[in-house]
Amino acid sequence: MARPAAVSPETIRTTVLAMLAEAGDTAPTSDARFRRIVSVRKLRARLGAGDPATLSRQLNAIEAELVQAGLTGFAVPDVPPEIAAQMRALWEAAVATQLDGIVRLRRETEARVDASTEAQRNAGLKVELLRVELTDVRSQLRARDAELAVARAGFEATEKRCAAAGDAVTTLRAQLGAVEAAAAESGRQHTAELAAERTRYDGLSQLLLRETAHQRETFQTERQRLEGELARAAERLGALEALRDRLLTELAEQREAQQHAAAEAAALVTVLEQQRQMLALVGKATTKEPSTAARRRARPAAKAAHATRANPSGPRPASTRKTR
Repeated sequence: MARPAAVSPETIRTTVLAMLAEAGDTAPTSDARFRRIVSVRKLRARLGAGDPATLSRQLNAIEAELVQAGLTGFAVPDVPPEIAAQMRALWEAAVATQLDGIVRLRRETEARVDASTEAQRNAGLKVELLRVELTDVRSQLRARDAELAVARAGFEATEKRCAAAGDAVTTLRAQLGAVEAAAAESGRQHTAELAAERTRYDGLSQLLLRETAHQRETFQTERQRLEGELARAAERLGALEALRDRLLTELAEQREAQQHAAAEAAALVTVLEQQRQMLALVGKATTKEPSTAARRRARPAAKAAHATRANPSGPRPASTRKTR
């Protein structure tokens, strides 16, 4: 089954005739001329689709038809075929040369038209840019005019201020002269007062030196006296410290003696308690004897008890009596 053509023969024929018309040769008289104007590649590029084999067959048929028609139109009656062929070749060369010149002129004309169009467009752009620049320049000029007016007004105001400042300077110079004169007079008075103060200061300085020397002598005398008193006070303080040490030593000895006496008293109390217990035991033992013997034995015991009550602490040690 044959593959259907993507482009119809009518479309191919119309496209080929259009390409020949654009080249200025609707009825080429030779195959070479036809192939220079129309080819399979150009036709396929012009159509945008199509099978190259199908396009080649259709193009061959159209070529044969158009070239034969061109030769028929060029035929000259009563001319030998050789001369007719030479005349046809000459005519084809002339036509080809003329067509090449026409194509070249067309291209040059198109290039000139394009250049003129581009130049015109560039000129329009330049004119537009110049208009914009002119507008900017006018705006700048107006702004400068306004600034110039402001500057002129400021200059006039400055001139007025300068005139006022000149008057003020004149007044200030007069005041400065008066102030300088007053300052000179004040300087002279200050110099005189300073000389008087210096004289008074010198006198006071001498007086202060004398008073200082007197105070220094008095201070030295008082210092010597105080140093002597301090030495005597130090001696008295040393004696008092020695007395305090001796008293502290005696107090410590008395405390030791009291502690010793308390220990002896405790020992005597213990001995007395033992004697009482012994007396109690003796009393119990003698209750069974005759009353006479009891009375005889009770008398010495009573005497001993009476003596014990009279001197409960017993005989004092010699060291205790000596300490007291």
